[in-house]
Amino acid sequence: MRVISVLTTLFATFASTEAFVAPSRSASCVGRSDVAAGGLPKSSSLQMSAFDGIKEPVQSYVDIWTPMFKQASESGLVPDFLLHWGHGAAMASVLLSMGVIGAYMGWQIRLGNGEEVTPLTLGETIREAHPKIIGGAFFFFLLGGQGGLVLLDTQGQSILESPHAMTAALSVALLATQAVLPKLFATENGKLARDVHAYLGTATMAVLFAHLTTGLNLGLSF
Repeated sequence: MRVISVLTTLFATFASTEAFVAPSRSASCVGRSDVAAGGLPKSSSLQMSAFDGIKEPVQSYVDIWTPMFKQASESGLVPDFLLHWGHGAAMASVLLSMGVIGAYMGWQIRLGNGEEVTPLTLGETIREAHPKIIGGAFFFFLLGGQGGLVLLDTQGQSILESPHAMTAALSVALLATQAVLPKLFATENGKLARDVHAYLGTATMAVLFAHLTTGLNLGLSF
């Protein structure tokens, strides 16, 4: 029941369609009921406050790389389409391949098929391949997330001020939690840890697909 309660809370976070829509930069937003003090939509103000403590150092890090990408863009080395959609295409391919396969393997282990060897495991058992594939996906997400921030800044957009940033932070937190839970499998609370790992893994995939959706909306917003 505790697992179900956690999952319900997670999905309720994304129940509103506003959670998937990038904040508008249009002046027509001013004066609407969903605009907070300072002329920003309430949802945008919430996202900004969530990252207040880290935005400045993250921006400083992004500023190291942005000039190189701007120079590459201005010189014609990087097409505008690739600059705009390259990050999304790369991360979607990781999610739809490594993420989906890793989640499938996780449930195969739970269903008792962990010792099987399949073409997807490249000679290893499903139990052996699962953490490697998911761990690899997590690595690419962390690496790609940095690229996404740099490319967003290169195109003159604000970073850490969109629903995409919120779903990114939640995705990383969930993946990090998932990485720690197996350490508890051999303890007296091992059964609970396995249950949480399985169902929270499914919730993590749902959040990752929500992250894909917010990214698509962000890309289409400018």
